[in-house]
Amino acid sequence: MAKVKPVETLTEDEAKQELAHLADVLVQANKAYHTEDAPEISDAEYDKLKSRNAAIETRFAHLKRADSPSEQVGATPADGFAKVTHAVRMLSLSNAFDAEDIADFDDRIRRYLGLGSEAALAYTSEPKIDGLSLSLRYEGGKLVQAATRGDGAVGENVTANARTISDIPDTVSGAPEVMEIRGEVYMSHEDFAALNARQAEKADKQFANPRNAAAGSLRQLDSNITRERPLRFFAYAWGELSAPLADHQMTAIERMAEMGFATNPLTALCNGPQEMLAHYAQIEQRRSDLGYDIDGVVYKVDDLGLQSRLGFRSTTPRWAIAHKFPAELAWTRLEAIDIQVGRTGALSPVARLQPVTVGGVVVSNATLHNEDYIAGLDSKGNEIRGGKDIREGDWVQVYRAGDVIPKVADVDLSKRSDKTAPYIFPETCPECGSAAIREEGDAVRRCTGGLICPAQAVEKLKHFVSRAAFDIEGLGAKQVEQFYRDGWIREPSEIFTLRDRYGTGLQQLKNREGWGEKSANNLFEAIDEKRNIPFGRLLFALGIRHVGEQASNLIARTYGTWGEFASAMDGAADFEGPDWEGLLGIDGVGEVMARSLVTAFAQPHERESIDRLSAHLTVEATAAPDTDGSPVAGKTVVFTGTLEKMTRAEAKARAEALGAKVSGSVSAKTDLVVAGPGAGSKAKKAEGLGIDMVDEDGWLRLIGDA
Repeated sequence: MAKVKPVETLTEDEAKQELAHLADVLVQANKAYHTEDAPEISDAEYDKLKSRNAAIETRFAHLKRADSPSEQVGATPADGFAKVTHAVRMLSLSNAFDAEDIADFDDRIRRYLGLGSEAALAYTSEPKIDGLSLSLRYEGGKLVQAATRGDGAVGENVTANARTISDIPDTVSGAPEVMEIRGEVYMSHEDFAALNARQAEKADKQFANPRNAAAGSLRQLDSNITRERPLRFFAYAWGELSAPLADHQMTAIERMAEMGFATNPLTALCNGPQEMLAHYAQIEQRRSDLGYDIDGVVYKVDDLGLQSRLGFRSTTPRWAIAHKFPAELAWTRLEAIDIQVGRTGALSPVARLQPVTVGGVVVSNATLHNEDYIAGLDSKGNEIRGGKDIREGDWVQVYRAGDVIPKVADVDLSKRSDKTAPYIFPETCPECGSAAIREEGDAVRRCTGGLICPAQAVEKLKHFVSRAAFDIEGLGAKQVEQFYRDGWIREPSEIFTLRDRYGTGLQQLKNREGWGEKSANNLFEAIDEKRNIPFGRLLFALGIRHVGEQASNLIARTYGTWGEFASAMDGAADFEGPDWEGLLGIDGVGEVMARSLVTAFAQPHERESIDRLSAHLTVEATAAPDTDGSPVAGKTVVFTGTLEKMTRAEAKARAEALGAKVSGSVSAKTDLVVAGPGAGSKAKKAEGLGIDMVDEDGWLRLIGDA
């Protein structure tokens, strides 16, 4: 990704090009969010791009485009709805992101009004609902029209749909002759979850978050669909009025409530920035308890006479601002800590959360990493979070960045109950009851049950059929879980006996949900196709800890055949002797990986499972390179010191292509050491063992054009 230049360093041409690009990106973002109800970028990214656009326009005012995003509100109304021209434009709000922004907002208003810093100035402070803006027009106390914001000047007529929302009264008493009430249509978390469950049952579209669900529901061409959707409405503002509602924002909201409109109970009157920020913090803390999504707090000058004096900019009022929450942070309740067991036996703690929207996604689970993290310690035993531990029932801060798994970042001890107790990390596996051991230097506790542990067995089976492993068409993670649950496949070898056990009575498989005779036969054929498997793929498929795809292929190239490799693992069982030294000598295989390999083959139940599997397979030997005329074919070569005419990777690849085995250590089995400047202990050891040594030039002369 190209680095973004600071605005102050942009040339005029660069500024012009970037403004054109930003105009395109932001117009598309507005269309996706407001018209299609399918946001393509996060709110935080949108705010960042819009701020960048404004900063460039400030520095290069003469380059401001006619279609500048800073002059736009919302997006053009969608086709399919009648258009409504708003009598009073529906504007957006400028944004604030920190305490300094709020202090600046207050200072700008005071300077504009000629008020000193000591003069009283009250603001209303209310949650900013993350929904769809709606304007309701009443004439003679009767609802005659409902319209979306659209582009601020023209919206969509959704009157029939608005009448289905219980929070919107058809008639009101005590209202001016003409009254436009404005507010936000939203959906509660509980109703959102129920809607998505119904959508899933019907195999219909699932909504990403409550805002999308609310917007999509309100903007249905068939009002009967809207009627089935559980929409709500909060009133907080107004448009055209034939007579004022009140003299102050707060009393106007109270009057709307008296007329029968739902208004937000968290709306409060604040005297100055300090009280505004305190109310913001209070609302942020209560965010996940509300049962609906908010993305900030809106502050408005309370005195409507002062609002009138302050007036408007082109797209925003001077008298209001939206204080946005950090897009990737939210507070919620940690309801439980569950332990999941992975493929390698790792016990991973997972936080089960009271659902909260973080960065546009509803989050109900978060990682807790390991037992040290729960205890308030890092991997070296140092305190994190000020040493605060994490307990079930705690009020916690959740962090999410991009597509990364959400994490629990902090704990609010002021909300901790006296009845909570420190979390005791299990020392036995919750799946199979085997001992869960934490080795010295390891941050993770692991189940010792191996394949007798159902959690490990299922995860190992999923890994076994993954794309880089056996990649059996028609046998993915879902099918593996199903077959394991029903007792059909308990270990990899049973995949290859599936036809013998169930194929002759094909009825057992083809009558299962999602299976027919053709799909069952296709599965058996796909399994048979994988009975011939390359050595490297088989080793990777076993899912041995620390042994990845690249290492598996490296080991396969080194040993050539499965039989030779298995024999070497047997010979290295005591972690000593020539077979152990040979494994350690492979350049790219360290002691941790080597021990993991040898241990896997030395454990009786795991070795028996591997042998049962290999009995059903023809393991393809790794093809030896064409080494005709190679002076180093079959020799073990060690590179040490600095290579000046090629990289270490190039030298290794060239040696292997010529049939040599490249080792990372010198032993009695080493045939040749290539020593560059800085060669140290390896060169001395080679000398002591009488092993041939050459410098880099000597190596290049040796291999020549071979």
